[in-house]
Amino acid sequence: MAAAVTTRAGGASRPPFDGFNLADHVGDDPAAVAANRARLRAALDLPGEPAWLRQVHGCGVAVLTAAPAATPEADAAVTAAPGVVCAVLTADCLPVLLCSRDGGRVGAVHAGWRGLAAGVLEAAVAALGVPPADVLAWLGPAIGPSAFQVGPEVRAAFVETDPGAEEAFVPDGGDRWRADLQALARRRLAACGVEQVFGGGPCTHGDPARFYSYRRDGVTGRMAALIWRKGAGGWRLGTGTEPG
Repeated sequence: MAAAVTTRAGGASRPPFDGFNLADHVGDDPAAVAANRARLRAALDLPGEPAWLRQVHGCGVAVLTAAPAATPEADAAVTAAPGVVCAVLTADCLPVLLCSRDGGRVGAVHAGWRGLAAGVLEAAVAALGVPPADVLAWLGPAIGPSAFQVGPEVRAAFVETDPGAEEAFVPDGGDRWRADLQALARRRLAACGVEQVFGGGPCTHGDPARFYSYRRDGVTGRMAALIWRKGAGGWRLGTGTEPG
């Protein structure tokens, strides 16, 4: 099994998408995106094109038995098939990579606050098809609690079903709150039985040299979080992939 998370460094995209933008839906030059995706495949020695998703901030999960012929509408993907690369794109939302303890099943989840509240993590864990206690989760870079200001509707979406989630919200004046996406994700994973949770990356908003941030910049690129089965053998995790 192998996994990686990209940064914005390197790549062919020009401002405001500079440099390693992997999203083809944000207004970037399609040729630059294609070049960046080709560099990604080469740098990671991927077995094929990642199974890019049309992400809609929901809780749909694409269960992949082979590389899809069309782009699935989903915010998570899981597979047990070697050579199928699960991938999600983010620029503040939380990427979560999942695998079974034996590495035989893997998944990638795009977890913004709407997806978290809708149950995307629970849906992805269920779709893996193994007991939650046998699932390992890794949390990647996302907007941190010092930068993620939200309104009362966001807090209510979590607290109404999980009163303990109030611990992930800090008052920020008036009816505003600072929300901790990673703490919310950890709560949701724990509630569905996932005990092994790792990662907890840096704040995308606060590091413009390394990360895209939609909340900071508006028009911007996207990073990728990817995971795939390599077949027989062990596993490896790569972070900060920066093809030149």
